[in-house]
Amino acid sequence: MNLSSAISQKILKICDDKDISINKLAAICCLTQSTVQSLIDGKSKNPKMLTIFRICVGLDISLRDFFDDHLFDNIEREIQ
Repeated sequence: MNLSSAISQKILKICDDKDISINKLAAICCLTQSTVQSLIDGKSKNPKMLTIFRICVGLDISLRDFFDDHLFDNIEREIQ
């Protein structure tokens, strides 16, 4: 699995757990809906840490909690 896929899956899992939509996530994180949607769709191949941080702040979780998931255990190295 690549990093952008793992991030997408993690965001979707958190939204499902907290019962919030992608639009609501964007609003509470002060991000545009298109930014969040590009993370979910995998169009953002190199997401900025600041974007992930804003999502974590909006969801009231730490970066450690975000990345502490088996999804990030075996990330494939992506050749640019």
